[in-house]
Amino acid sequence: MIRRRHVFYVEGYDPQGAEGYYRIFQRAWKRFQNIWPIHIVLGPLHLDSELQAHWKIDASGPNWEVSTRYEFVRQEHIIRANMADPLWRQVPRALWWALTDITSGALFRIFRASWRYGLALLYFQSLLVLWLLVSGAAGALLGWPLTHWLGLPIPAGIAVAVAAAAAVFVLLRPLADRFFVVQINNHWPYLREYARGAPSCFDAPVEACARRVVEAAAARDADELLVIGHSGGGMLAPAVMARALEIDPEVGRRGPRLVLLTLGSLMPGAALHPGAAKMREVIRRIATEPSLRWIDCQARKDILNFWDFDPVEGVGVHLGADRCNPTIWGLRFRDMLLPDFYRRLRWNLFRMHYQFIMANDVQSPYDYLMLVAGPVPVEEWPKRRWELVNSFTREGAFTGQGGPLRPSGAEAGGDLNASVLR
Repeated sequence: MIRRRHVFYVEGYDPQGAEGYYRIFQRAWKRFQNIWPIHIVLGPLHLDSELQAHWKIDASGPNWEVSTRYEFVRQEHIIRANMADPLWRQVPRALWWALTDITSGALFRIFRASWRYGLALLYFQSLLVLWLLVSGAAGALLGWPLTHWLGLPIPAGIAVAVAAAAAVFVLLRPLADRFFVVQINNHWPYLREYARGAPSCFDAPVEACARRVVEAAAARDADELLVIGHSGGGMLAPAVMARALEIDPEVGRRGPRLVLLTLGSLMPGAALHPGAAKMREVIRRIATEPSLRWIDCQARKDILNFWDFDPVEGVGVHLGADRCNPTIWGLRFRDMLLPDFYRRLRWNLFRMHYQFIMANDVQSPYDYLMLVAGPVPVEEWPKRRWELVNSFTREGAFTGQGGPLRPSGAEAGGDLNASVLR
Protein backbone atom coordinates (compact mmCIF):
# COMPACT_ATOMS: atom_id res chain seq x y z
CA MET A 1 0.00 0.00 0.00
CA ILE A 2 0.99 3.63 -0.50
CA ARG A 3 1.88 5.59 2.62
CA ARG A 4 3.36 8.73 1.06
CA ARG A 5 2.43 10.23 -2.29
CA HIS A 6 3.75 13.31 -4.08
CA VAL A 7 1.39 14.80 -6.67
CA PHE A 8 2.29 17.41 -9.30
CA TYR A 9 -0.85 18.88 -10.84
CA VAL A 10 -0.62 20.72 -14.16
CA GLU A 11 -3.79 22.72 -14.77
CA GLY A 12 -5.49 23.53 -18.04
CA TYR A 13 -5.78 27.06 -19.39
CA ASP A 14 -7.74 28.38 -16.43
CA PRO A 15 -7.11 31.85 -14.97
CA GLN A 16 -8.51 30.98 -11.53
CA GLY A 17 -5.17 29.42 -10.59
CA ALA A 18 -4.09 27.87 -7.30
CA GLU A 19 -6.64 29.68 -5.11
CA GLY A 20 -9.53 28.62 -7.36
CA TYR A 21 -8.43 25.01 -7.55
CA TYR A 22 -7.92 24.86 -3.80
CA ARG A 23 -11.53 25.99 -3.33
CA ILE A 24 -12.61 23.21 -5.73
CA PHE A 25 -10.68 20.78 -3.53
CA GLN A 26 -12.35 22.02 -0.37
CA ARG A 27 -15.81 21.46 -1.83
CA ALA A 28 -14.84 18.12 -3.35
CA TRP A 29 -13.56 16.67 -0.07
CA LYS A 30 -16.89 17.35 1.64
CA ARG A 31 -18.73 15.41 -1.07
CA PHE A 32 -16.09 12.68 -1.06
CA GLN A 33 -16.60 11.96 2.62
CA ASN A 34 -20.33 11.45 2.01
CA ILE A 35 -19.61 8.29 0.00
CA TRP A 36 -16.31 6.95 1.43
CA PRO A 37 -15.89 6.23 5.18
CA ILE A 38 -12.45 7.83 5.19
CA HIS A 39 -11.03 10.47 7.51
CA ILE A 40 -9.57 13.46 5.65
CA VAL A 41 -7.52 16.43 6.86
CA LEU A 42 -6.91 19.05 4.18
CA GLY A 43 -4.05 21.40 4.97
CA PRO A 44 -3.91 25.11 4.07
CA LEU A 45 -2.85 26.45 0.69
CA HIS A 46 0.76 27.64 0.49
CA LEU A 47 1.77 29.93 -2.40
CA ASP A 48 5.44 28.99 -2.52
CA SER A 49 6.53 30.95 -5.59
CA GLU A 50 5.26 32.40 -8.83
CA LEU A 51 5.34 28.90 -10.34
CA GLN A 52 4.53 26.67 -7.38
CA ALA A 53 1.89 26.23 -4.70
CA HIS A 54 1.04 23.25 -2.53
CA TRP A 55 -1.24 21.83 0.11
CA LYS A 56 -1.14 18.66 2.18
CA ILE A 57 -3.75 15.90 2.37
CA ASP A 58 -3.83 13.38 5.19
CA ALA A 59 -6.24 10.51 4.60
CA SER A 60 -6.76 7.42 6.74
CA GLY A 61 -8.87 4.34 7.33
CA PRO A 62 -8.77 1.81 10.19
CA ASN A 63 -5.70 0.01 8.78
CA TRP A 64 -4.00 2.59 6.54
CA GLU A 65 -2.73 6.15 6.43
CA VAL A 66 -1.60 8.20 3.42
CA SER A 67 0.11 11.57 3.47
CA THR A 68 -0.02 13.41 0.13
CA ARG A 69 1.87 16.51 -0.87
CA TYR A 70 -0.18 18.09 -3.65
CA GLU A 71 1.89 20.54 -5.68
CA PHE A 72 0.08 22.85 -8.05
CA VAL A 73 2.05 24.14 -11.03
CA ARG A 74 1.03 27.78 -11.18
CA GLN A 75 0.29 29.36 -14.55
CA GLU A 76 -2.43 31.83 -13.60
CA HIS A 77 -0.20 34.89 -13.93
CA ILE A 78 0.72 33.76 -17.45
CA ILE A 79 -2.86 32.99 -18.45
CA ARG A 80 -4.25 36.21 -17.01
CA ALA A 81 -1.57 38.26 -18.77
CA ASN A 82 -2.29 36.49 -22.06
CA MET A 83 -6.03 37.07 -21.76
CA ALA A 84 -5.47 40.71 -20.79
CA ASP A 85 -3.65 41.39 -24.08
CA PRO A 86 -5.41 44.04 -26.17
CA LEU A 87 -8.09 42.48 -28.35
CA TRP A 88 -6.49 44.01 -31.44
CA ARG A 89 -3.61 41.58 -30.77
CA GLN A 90 -5.63 38.59 -29.61
CA VAL A 91 -8.13 38.53 -32.46
CA PRO A 92 -5.62 38.39 -35.35
CA ARG A 93 -3.70 35.63 -33.54
CA ALA A 94 -6.90 33.61 -33.12
CA LEU A 95 -7.98 34.14 -36.73
CA TRP A 96 -4.52 33.11 -37.95
CA TRP A 97 -4.72 29.96 -35.82
CA ALA A 98 -8.10 29.06 -37.33
CA LEU A 99 -6.90 29.77 -40.87
CA THR A 100 -3.66 27.79 -40.57
CA ASP A 101 -5.50 24.85 -39.00
CA ILE A 102 -7.57 24.68 -42.18
CA THR A 103 -4.76 25.22 -44.68
CA SER A 104 -2.39 22.78 -42.93
CA GLY A 105 -5.01 20.03 -42.73
CA ALA A 106 -4.88 20.00 -38.91
CA LEU A 107 -8.61 20.65 -38.59
CA PHE A 108 -9.38 17.77 -40.95
CA ARG A 109 -7.15 15.47 -38.89
CA ILE A 110 -8.89 16.57 -35.69
CA PHE A 111 -12.29 15.83 -37.20
CA ARG A 112 -11.08 12.42 -38.30
CA ALA A 113 -9.78 11.71 -34.77
CA SER A 114 -12.87 13.09 -32.99
CA TRP A 115 -15.66 14.78 -34.90
CA ARG A 116 -17.13 15.98 -31.62
CA TYR A 117 -13.95 17.77 -30.63
CA GLY A 118 -13.67 19.19 -34.15
CA LEU A 119 -17.17 20.64 -33.82
CA ALA A 120 -16.26 22.10 -30.44
CA LEU A 121 -13.27 23.94 -31.94
CA LEU A 122 -15.40 25.19 -34.85
CA TYR A 123 -18.02 26.36 -32.37
CA PHE A 124 -15.58 28.62 -30.50
CA GLN A 125 -13.98 29.86 -33.71
CA SER A 126 -17.43 30.62 -35.15
CA LEU A 127 -18.42 32.57 -32.05
CA LEU A 128 -15.35 34.77 -32.53
CA VAL A 129 -16.26 35.39 -36.18
CA LEU A 130 -19.88 36.10 -35.17
CA TRP A 131 -18.67 38.60 -32.58
CA LEU A 132 -16.73 40.42 -35.30
CA LEU A 133 -19.63 40.30 -37.78
CA VAL A 134 -22.18 41.63 -35.30
CA SER A 135 -19.84 44.49 -34.34
CA GLY A 136 -19.15 45.31 -37.98
CA ALA A 137 -22.84 45.20 -38.86
CA ALA A 138 -23.68 47.55 -35.98
CA GLY A 139 -21.08 50.04 -37.23
CA ALA A 140 -22.38 49.81 -40.80
CA LEU A 141 -25.98 50.33 -39.69
CA LEU A 142 -24.94 53.57 -38.03
CA GLY A 143 -22.53 54.82 -40.70
CA TRP A 144 -24.73 54.19 -43.73
CA PRO A 145 -27.68 56.44 -42.68
CA LEU A 146 -25.29 59.21 -41.67
CA THR A 147 -23.74 59.35 -45.14
CA HIS A 148 -26.79 58.56 -47.31
CA TRP A 149 -29.60 60.31 -45.43
CA LEU A 150 -27.92 63.06 -43.44
CA GLY A 151 -25.23 63.94 -45.99
CA LEU A 152 -22.25 63.34 -43.73
CA PRO A 153 -19.02 63.12 -45.79
CA ILE A 154 -18.06 59.55 -46.57
CA PRO A 155 -14.70 59.66 -44.68
CA ALA A 156 -16.51 60.99 -41.61
CA GLY A 157 -19.21 58.31 -41.95
CA ILE A 158 -16.58 55.60 -42.18
CA ALA A 159 -14.84 56.96 -39.08
CA VAL A 160 -18.11 56.94 -37.16
CA ALA A 161 -18.90 53.40 -38.34
CA VAL A 162 -15.47 52.13 -37.30
CA ALA A 163 -15.77 53.79 -33.89
CA ALA A 164 -19.26 52.34 -33.40
CA ALA A 165 -18.12 48.85 -34.42
CA ALA A 166 -15.23 49.04 -31.96
CA ALA A 167 -17.55 50.21 -29.20
CA VAL A 168 -20.02 47.38 -29.83
CA PHE A 169 -17.14 44.88 -29.93
CA VAL A 170 -15.96 46.05 -26.50
CA LEU A 171 -19.49 46.09 -25.10
CA LEU A 172 -19.98 42.47 -26.19
CA ARG A 173 -16.79 41.36 -24.40
CA PRO A 174 -18.59 40.23 -21.20
CA LEU A 175 -20.90 38.02 -23.28
CA ALA A 176 -17.92 36.58 -25.14
CA ASP A 177 -16.20 35.86 -21.82
CA ARG A 178 -19.31 34.12 -20.53
CA PHE A 179 -19.18 31.73 -23.48
CA PHE A 180 -15.38 31.24 -23.14
CA VAL A 181 -14.76 32.77 -26.59
CA VAL A 182 -11.73 34.76 -25.45
CA GLN A 183 -10.27 31.99 -23.27
CA ILE A 184 -10.39 29.25 -25.92
CA ASN A 185 -9.31 31.43 -28.84
CA ASN A 186 -6.51 32.84 -26.71
CA HIS A 187 -5.33 29.39 -25.60
CA TRP A 188 -4.94 27.48 -28.84
CA PRO A 189 -2.42 29.75 -30.58
CA TYR A 190 -0.11 29.23 -27.59
CA LEU A 191 -0.68 25.46 -27.68
CA ARG A 192 0.28 25.42 -31.34
CA GLU A 193 3.37 27.50 -30.56
CA TYR A 194 4.54 25.12 -27.84
CA ALA A 195 3.76 21.98 -29.86
CA ARG A 196 5.99 23.01 -32.74
CA GLY A 197 8.89 23.88 -30.42
CA ALA A 198 8.82 27.67 -30.63
CA PRO A 199 9.62 29.75 -27.51
CA SER A 200 6.43 29.71 -25.46
CA CYS A 201 4.81 31.03 -22.31
CA PHE A 202 4.62 27.40 -21.14
CA ASP A 203 8.39 26.85 -21.14
CA ALA A 204 9.01 28.16 -17.61
CA PRO A 205 6.28 26.16 -15.78
CA VAL A 206 7.22 22.96 -17.63
CA GLU A 207 10.90 23.39 -16.78
CA ALA A 208 10.19 24.24 -13.14
CA CYS A 209 7.90 21.24 -12.66
CA ALA A 210 10.33 18.84 -14.38
CA ARG A 211 13.11 19.89 -12.02
CA ARG A 212 10.82 19.45 -9.02
CA VAL A 213 9.98 15.91 -10.18
CA VAL A 214 13.69 15.10 -10.42
CA GLU A 215 14.30 16.56 -6.96
CA ALA A 216 11.39 14.60 -5.47
CA ALA A 217 12.63 11.35 -7.00
CA ALA A 218 16.12 11.92 -5.61
CA ALA A 219 14.75 12.74 -2.14
CA ARG A 220 12.88 9.41 -1.95
CA ASP A 221 10.34 10.89 0.44
CA ALA A 222 7.37 9.30 -1.35
CA ASP A 223 6.25 5.84 -2.46
CA GLU A 224 4.63 7.24 -5.61
CA LEU A 225 5.29 10.31 -7.75
CA LEU A 226 2.15 11.23 -9.66
CA VAL A 227 2.20 13.87 -12.39
CA ILE A 228 -1.34 14.85 -13.45
CA GLY A 229 -2.39 16.94 -16.44
CA HIS A 230 -6.02 17.88 -17.07
CA SER A 231 -7.33 19.36 -20.32
CA GLY A 232 -4.58 21.64 -21.70
CA GLY A 233 -2.42 20.37 -18.85
CA GLY A 234 -2.74 16.98 -20.51
CA MET A 235 -0.33 18.31 -23.13
CA LEU A 236 2.06 19.97 -20.69
CA ALA A 237 2.28 17.11 -18.15
CA PRO A 238 3.77 14.70 -20.74
CA ALA A 239 6.22 17.46 -21.65
CA VAL A 240 7.15 17.69 -17.95
CA MET A 241 7.89 13.97 -17.87
CA ALA A 242 9.92 14.06 -21.10
CA ARG A 243 11.95 16.98 -19.76
CA ALA A 244 12.49 15.24 -16.38
CA LEU A 245 13.82 12.19 -18.26
CA GLU A 246 16.09 14.48 -20.24
CA ILE A 247 17.47 16.04 -17.06
CA ASP A 248 17.92 12.64 -15.38
CA PRO A 249 17.30 9.50 -17.49
CA GLU A 250 17.29 7.44 -14.26
CA VAL A 251 14.52 9.47 -12.60
CA GLY A 252 12.00 6.63 -12.83
CA ARG A 253 14.43 3.79 -12.15
CA ARG A 254 15.19 4.50 -8.54
CA GLY A 255 13.05 5.11 -5.51
CA PRO A 256 9.35 5.89 -5.93
CA ARG A 257 7.20 4.59 -8.78
CA LEU A 258 6.62 7.25 -11.44
CA VAL A 259 3.12 7.69 -12.87
CA LEU A 260 1.76 10.12 -15.46
CA LEU A 261 -2.02 10.60 -15.41
CA THR A 262 -3.60 12.57 -18.29
CA LEU A 263 -7.28 13.47 -17.87
CA GLY A 264 -9.44 14.66 -20.74
CA SER A 265 -6.27 15.62 -22.58
CA LEU A 266 -6.15 18.10 -25.47
CA MET A 267 -2.75 16.77 -26.51
CA PRO A 268 -3.98 14.91 -29.61
CA GLY A 269 -5.43 18.14 -30.99
CA ALA A 270 -2.02 19.79 -30.70
CA ALA A 271 0.01 16.80 -31.92
CA LEU A 272 -2.14 16.32 -35.04
CA HIS A 273 -0.82 19.53 -36.58
CA PRO A 274 1.85 18.76 -39.23
CA GLY A 275 4.23 21.23 -37.58
CA ALA A 276 3.94 19.78 -34.06
CA ALA A 277 7.32 18.03 -34.19
CA LYS A 278 8.17 18.78 -30.55
CA MET A 279 4.90 17.34 -29.25
CA ARG A 280 5.27 14.14 -31.21
CA GLU A 281 8.82 13.74 -29.91
CA VAL A 282 7.49 14.11 -26.35
CA ILE A 283 4.93 11.38 -27.07
CA ARG A 284 7.62 9.15 -28.57
CA ARG A 285 9.81 9.57 -25.47
CA ILE A 286 7.23 8.76 -22.83
CA ALA A 287 5.52 6.01 -24.84
CA THR A 288 8.77 4.01 -24.87
CA GLU A 289 9.92 4.61 -21.29
CA PRO A 290 9.49 1.39 -19.25
CA SER A 291 10.17 3.08 -15.90
CA LEU A 292 7.11 5.31 -16.38
CA ARG A 293 3.46 4.30 -16.14
CA TRP A 294 1.32 6.58 -18.31
CA ILE A 295 -2.46 6.32 -17.84
CA ASP A 296 -4.66 8.29 -20.25
CA CYS A 297 -8.25 8.78 -19.04
CA GLN A 298 -10.92 9.49 -21.64
CA ALA A 299 -14.65 10.05 -21.10
CA ARG A 300 -17.35 9.36 -23.65
CA LYS A 301 -19.64 12.15 -22.42
CA ASP A 302 -16.96 14.84 -22.42
CA ILE A 303 -16.87 16.30 -25.93
CA LEU A 304 -13.83 18.39 -24.97
CA ASN A 305 -11.54 15.37 -25.02
CA PHE A 306 -10.62 12.64 -27.52
CA TRP A 307 -12.74 9.62 -26.68
CA ASP A 308 -11.77 6.17 -27.95
CA PHE A 309 -8.50 7.50 -29.35
CA ASP A 310 -4.95 6.19 -29.24
CA PRO A 311 -2.77 9.21 -28.37
CA VAL A 312 0.33 7.59 -29.86
CA GLU A 313 -0.54 5.78 -33.10
CA GLY A 314 -3.43 8.16 -33.64
CA VAL A 315 -1.13 11.18 -33.98
CA GLY A 316 1.28 9.38 -36.29
CA VAL A 317 3.90 8.15 -33.80
CA HIS A 318 4.63 4.55 -34.84
CA LEU A 319 6.81 2.67 -32.36
CA GLY A 320 6.23 -1.04 -32.84
CA ALA A 321 7.56 -3.36 -30.16
CA ASP A 322 9.33 -0.54 -28.27
CA ARG A 323 6.05 0.90 -27.11
CA CYS A 324 4.97 0.31 -23.50
CA ASN A 325 2.62 3.25 -22.84
CA PRO A 326 -0.06 4.41 -22.30
CA THR A 327 -2.78 2.47 -20.55
CA ILE A 328 -6.09 3.77 -21.88
CA TRP A 329 -8.81 4.07 -19.24
CA GLY A 330 -12.23 4.82 -20.71
CA LEU A 331 -14.69 6.34 -18.23
CA ARG A 332 -18.44 6.78 -17.97
CA PHE A 333 -19.38 9.80 -15.89
CA ARG A 334 -22.89 8.32 -15.69
CA ASP A 335 -21.43 5.65 -13.38
CA MET A 336 -20.03 8.27 -11.00
CA LEU A 337 -22.98 10.65 -10.62
CA LEU A 338 -26.57 10.47 -9.42
CA PRO A 339 -29.04 10.45 -12.33
CA ASP A 340 -30.60 13.85 -11.60
CA PHE A 341 -27.24 15.55 -11.24
CA TYR A 342 -25.91 13.83 -14.36
CA ARG A 343 -28.89 15.09 -16.39
CA ARG A 344 -28.27 18.63 -15.18
CA LEU A 345 -24.63 18.43 -16.30
CA ARG A 346 -25.22 16.87 -19.70
CA TRP A 347 -25.26 20.15 -21.60
CA ASN A 348 -22.82 22.02 -19.38
CA LEU A 349 -19.75 21.28 -21.49
CA PHE A 350 -17.12 22.78 -19.21
CA ARG A 351 -18.55 21.39 -15.97
CA MET A 352 -18.65 17.95 -17.58
CA HIS A 353 -15.04 18.43 -18.70
CA TYR A 354 -14.06 19.22 -15.10
CA GLN A 355 -15.71 16.07 -13.72
CA PHE A 356 -12.34 14.36 -14.15
CA ILE A 357 -11.09 16.28 -11.10
CA MET A 358 -14.35 16.60 -9.15
CA ALA A 359 -15.87 14.41 -6.46
CA ASN A 360 -18.29 11.62 -7.37
CA ASP A 361 -21.79 11.05 -6.03
CA VAL A 362 -21.33 7.29 -5.72
CA GLN A 363 -18.41 4.92 -5.26
CA SER A 364 -16.72 4.11 -8.55
CA PRO A 365 -13.37 2.72 -9.71
CA TYR A 366 -12.49 6.16 -11.04
CA ASP A 367 -12.54 8.62 -8.19
CA TYR A 368 -10.07 11.47 -8.52
CA LEU A 369 -9.79 12.07 -4.80
CA MET A 370 -9.20 8.41 -4.08
CA LEU A 371 -6.49 8.37 -6.75
CA VAL A 372 -4.56 11.25 -5.20
CA ALA A 373 -5.07 10.37 -1.52
CA GLY A 374 -5.98 6.70 -1.24
CA PRO A 375 -3.71 3.77 -0.28
CA VAL A 376 -3.85 1.94 -3.65
CA PRO A 377 -1.11 2.60 -6.26
CA VAL A 378 -2.72 4.60 -9.08
CA GLU A 379 -1.64 2.14 -11.76
CA GLU A 380 -3.71 -0.60 -10.07
CA TRP A 381 -7.06 1.15 -10.49
CA PRO A 382 -7.46 0.69 -14.28
CA LYS A 383 -6.51 -2.99 -13.88
CA ARG A 384 -8.60 -4.10 -10.91
CA ARG A 385 -11.40 -1.50 -10.80
CA TRP A 386 -14.44 -2.88 -8.91
CA GLU A 387 -12.28 -5.43 -7.19
CA LEU A 388 -10.53 -2.51 -5.48
CA VAL A 389 -13.74 -0.62 -4.73
CA ASN A 390 -15.12 -3.71 -3.02
CA SER A 391 -11.86 -4.14 -1.11
CA PHE A 392 -12.83 -1.24 1.18
CA THR A 393 -15.02 -2.24 4.10
CA ARG A 394 -17.95 -0.20 5.39
CA GLU A 395 -15.58 1.22 8.03
CA GLY A 396 -12.99 2.26 5.41
CA ALA A 397 -10.43 -0.49 6.01
CA PHE A 398 -8.64 -1.78 2.94
CA THR A 399 -8.54 -5.57 2.63
CA GLY A 400 -7.21 -5.91 -0.92
CA GLN A 401 -9.63 -8.78 -1.52
CA GLY A 402 -12.78 -7.40 -3.10
CA GLY A 403 -15.00 -9.10 -5.66
CA PRO A 404 -14.44 -8.42 -9.36
CA LEU A 405 -17.97 -7.22 -10.18
CA ARG A 406 -19.92 -4.07 -9.56
CA PRO A 407 -22.81 -4.51 -7.09
CA SER A 408 -25.36 -3.90 -9.87
CA GLY A 409 -24.79 -3.70 -13.61
CA ALA A 410 -21.45 -3.65 -15.39
CA GLU A 411 -19.02 -0.91 -16.12
CA ALA A 412 -17.65 -2.46 -19.29
CA GLY A 413 -20.11 -0.73 -21.62
CA GLY A 414 -18.24 2.55 -21.42
CA ASP A 415 -14.67 1.40 -20.97
CA LEU A 416 -11.86 0.78 -23.37
CA ASN A 417 -9.49 -2.04 -22.58
CA ALA A 418 -7.22 -1.06 -19.73
CA SER A 419 -4.11 -1.91 -21.70
CA VAL A 420 -1.69 -0.37 -24.13
CA LEU A 421 -3.37 0.12 -27.49
CA ARG A 422 -1.17 -1.19 -30.30
